[in-house]
Amino acid sequence: MGYKVWEEALAANYEATVSWRRHLHENPEPSFEEYETRKYIAEKLRSFGYEEVEEGIGGGGIVAYLRGKHDGPTIGFRADFDALKIQEATGLSFSSKNPGVMHACGHDGHTATLLSVAKVMKEYQSSLSGTVKFIFQHAEEVLPGGGKAMVEAGVLDDVDFVYGLHLRSPLEYGKVTYCSGYAMAAPDFFEIKIQGKGGHAAHPDSTVDSVVVASYVVNQLQSLISRKKDPAKSGVLTFSTFKAGDGAHNVIADTALLKGTVRTFAPEVRDMIEEKIKSMTEQICKAHDATCEVNYGRGYPALYNHEKETELIADIFKETFGDETVESTPLRMGGEDFAYFLEEKPGSFFFVNSGNEEKGIIYPHHHPKFDFDERALLLGGKCFLAIIDHYLTEKETNKVKESAVVGE
Repeated sequence: MGYKVWEEALAANYEATVSWRRHLHENPEPSFEEYETRKYIAEKLRSFGYEEVEEGIGGGGIVAYLRGKHDGPTIGFRADFDALKIQEATGLSFSSKNPGVMHACGHDGHTATLLSVAKVMKEYQSSLSGTVKFIFQHAEEVLPGGGKAMVEAGVLDDVDFVYGLHLRSPLEYGKVTYCSGYAMAAPDFFEIKIQGKGGHAAHPDSTVDSVVVASYVVNQLQSLISRKKDPAKSGVLTFSTFKAGDGAHNVIADTALLKGTVRTFAPEVRDMIEEKIKSMTEQICKAHDATCEVNYGRGYPALYNHEKETELIADIFKETFGDETVESTPLRMGGEDFAYFLEEKPGSFFFVNSGNEEKGIIYPHHHPKFDFDERALLLGGKCFLAIIDHYLTEKETNKVKESAVVGE
């Protein structure tokens, strides 16, 4: 008994999985406020027959254990369940009932997928050699992130390997993709307040023009990417906000506000850009008789997929779904707090394409019209089943247990 039987059971559970996704989509709750969502997940797990269900992990996370009949490794699977503060504009029959909040990143799909795997595998618990730890995480979208709190609370202490997936709706359904090594960036942010001296636009010599000073800052900080960063290492510095003045044509603004984001992978590049944003801004302002306040905030660490585990799941997926379904994908500049899990234990974060141009499912994540092809729920579930089959069936147990012992 193994993957083929489980796959049939997962397919039979597809309609229920869709209904769970749509319930979550209709009832979204933002990060750190997912009170009813947490109850729903825990109740579902208990209705499947899970007795070991722990709540409040790291403040709002939930875990459930599926312990096989025989000894073996413990594999952690993670799904996030928070929504975003966005007003939905999809027009779906199951659109958000909560004004200003929607599932615009697929977390409802991640959770429904993992619930489906949990339900199916509960029926085949006795056939496993090892344990599956289902990890449902709150607050992925907002710093400091639920992942960090759950890891600090010890959610991975008894886990040997950890895996997670993310739906990708801008890309057409039908592919599973992976990225070895750095896969997602460390998303940092900054805010710069420049204080000049305002005055009449006809007499700039008696002022310190904050617009001019801020323009120099914007221009010069771009050189950090083109001239200070190692060109072999990726990095992005983007200014998203430039505010100054009140719209009057004859007034020189005394203050200017700049905001932006930095995306990096290598820790040394991250450190360099943070230091240079501060020091260069201060020096530019000093040269123009202005002052400044620079605030730099660090987001999640860069997500690093362990090479061995990533190559392993790539091979598993190719063997299960065929080479034409599985592809390598380039690293991305988006951030993801699953990075904290991968700093703690070996594993990988993979992607399931979920767009459908024919149905108009083409919008990017965090867009008011975001949606996904619900067939991806089944494909994502099959990925988790294939990983379970590899690690927790007899043919692989001894090999994997050896790897876990030596810490590979």
